Amino acid sequence: MNKFVSVQQAAEKIHDGMTVMVGGFLGVGNPIALIDALVEKGVKDLTIICNDTAYPEVGVGKLITNHQVKNLIATHIGTNNNTIDQMNAGELHVTLQPQGTLAEQIRAAGAGLGGVLTQTGLGTVVENGKEKVTVDGKEYLLEKPVRADVAIIGANIADESGNLVYKGTSQNFSPMMATAADVVIVEPQEIVPTGSIAPENVKTPGIFVDFIIKK
Repeated sequence: MNKFVSVQQAAEKIHDGMTVMVGGFLGVGNPIALIDALVEKGVKDLTIICNDTAYPEVGVGKLITNHQVKNLIATHIGTNNNTIDQMNAGELHVTLQPQGTLAEQIRAAGAGLGGVLTQTGLGTVVENGKEKVTVDGKEYLLEKPVRADVAIIGANIADESGNLVYKGTSQNFSPMMATAADVVIVEPQEIVPTGSIAPENVKTPGIFVDFIIKK
C-alpha cells in the first residue's frame, strides 16, 4: 500500500472541530510543514492534545497564535504567552494534566484499557470532577483514556512502510499517540527503503501509520 501524500493532501484530512494529537516537545518533533499548511488552510475549533504549546511562532504554537484551537489538553503552557492570554480571556479551554498521567491516558487508549489509576493529583484541582477508586485501602484517581481523530507526528526517519525512528526529545509522546488515533500522519525528515531500518531501532511500527508526507 502506497502511504505517501503531499503536505497539502495531508492537511485536507484535518477538518474543523476535529480532535488532533500533536507529537513533540517545545516544537522539536512537531510536524512543522503540516502545521504550517493547517495554519494556511485556516481549519478551526480544533481540540489539540499535546505535551505543550511550544512558542508563539514555533510548531503547534502557531495554531494557538492563529486562534484555531478551541480546546487544549496539555502538560504545560508557560512558554507560549498566547496560550495563557487566550485561556485567561475565556477564548481557549485548557485542561492541564500531569505529564506522566497524560502519557498513561494516551497509552491506555492505544492499548484498549478502560483507564489508569494514579495518586498523582489527589488533593489538588487535578482531582476535580474525577472518579476515585480504592485499591487495598489506598485511594486513586481514575484517569480515563484519551484518544483522537488524527495524530500528526514528526519523525527523523521513516521507511516506505511507515516504520519510524525518532531521535532525542523529538520522540516525546509520538509512539503512544500513533496507537491512539483513528488516522496517523507522519512527517519524516528522511525516507528510506523498507527493510533498511534495523528492527530493534523501530519505535513506531508501520502498521500504526496511515500516511507519510513526502516533500
